[in-house]
Amino acid sequence: MFLKLTKQFGKPICAALYAVFAALAVKKKPLPLLTLFALAAGLAIGNLYWAQPLLAHMAADFGQPAERAGCLIGATQGGYALGVLLLVPLGDVAQRRRLICTLMLAASLALGACAAAGSFTQLAVLLAGVGVLTVSGQIIVPLAGELAGQAQRGRAVGAVVSGITGGILLVRLASGAVAAVWGWRAVYVLAAVLNALLAAALWRTLPPLPAPASRPWLRLLVDVASAPLRYRALPAILLMGGLVFGVAFNLFWTAASFLLAAPPFGYSTFQIGLLSLAALTGALAGVALGKLQDAGLGRPALGAFIAAHAASLAAAALAVRSIVGIAACAAVLALAVQGVNILNQTRLFELSHAERSRLNTALVVSNFCFAAAGSALAAFLWRAGGWPAVCAAGAAACLLALVVWRFSR
Repeated sequence: MFLKLTKQFGKPICAALYAVFAALAVKKKPLPLLTLFALAAGLAIGNLYWAQPLLAHMAADFGQPAERAGCLIGATQGGYALGVLLLVPLGDVAQRRRLICTLMLAASLALGACAAAGSFTQLAVLLAGVGVLTVSGQIIVPLAGELAGQAQRGRAVGAVVSGITGGILLVRLASGAVAAVWGWRAVYVLAAVLNALLAAALWRTLPPLPAPASRPWLRLLVDVASAPLRYRALPAILLMGGLVFGVAFNLFWTAASFLLAAPPFGYSTFQIGLLSLAALTGALAGVALGKLQDAGLGRPALGAFIAAHAASLAAAALAVRSIVGIAACAAVLALAVQGVNILNQTRLFELSHAERSRLNTALVVSNFCFAAAGSALAAFLWRAGGWPAVCAAGAAACLLALVVWRFSR
């Protein structure tokens, strides 16, 4: 079934992608490692967002109301939180080259299965499986910080997180464009091919790294659960990230798909995906944002980004009929959430050298539990009060995060 779908949907595209990534895998001078890390992390986390511009169309294909499609994103993000909890701590004890590439290949198989889904329920279950398996990006981020060293850690983390943000945005754009020509199933064929080929490039480029000290897997999970008690700064980091990225950011982008598919816009999947271009501000500014932490300006900058996120959502509520206004708000939102994510993650990695993957697990599980709730809440708020209710709830979450920032160490 998967092979039939591959032939039906864009065989020339798959061939071109194979040529590009095969070249990456065999060239004598591989891509700089940080660049490849950014690409791999961006694609891995971008896998969570292939569906976002397609929600209304995927629901219609299975005869479901548009607002029910919000649970597809919620299922993916809930699965991702589970996968991060169970698999990412292995980054502190496993051979990371093998672990990262194995996870990317497994995610490729799960994405291919999504392309062949026969029912809405089956698709939701498969997307949850994609979420569980597409966690390699969260092993790459602490690895990049470890290899960079103390003086360059903010820059390295900023570069990889920029790749993540850029991956999310470009995935949304490519998803809308491909679906407009070949349908939503072709999007998942493309995603499966991309993940498999980039796994090959990583295997070829990433040197075998020595595994850290051995530790039982269950003990790793206990370390993750106890981390907020052992590190006094961690609870505030988790709350700020969860409220800003998990709730506010996901409320905006999930509901934006509903808004732009409905009157007065009535946009196609490709046009909805184009909104992602407005959010390239965050991806482009990632390295510079990481340098703020290296320069000792992380705490005041973090408060400023949270406040900017809240103000942008308040403005978006007033721009309900203006695509220019919504795009401008999306640009500010992307810059603000990028600043929050990079500064939070860089501070996190300074808490412990030996537990970076476990601490990152705690942060990401928290973020995506909040994100799953935010995506599901978007559907409820959309039915209850439309776009203004969604934006008001997101702004309120940011204001609560600002209170946490004010009273945190």
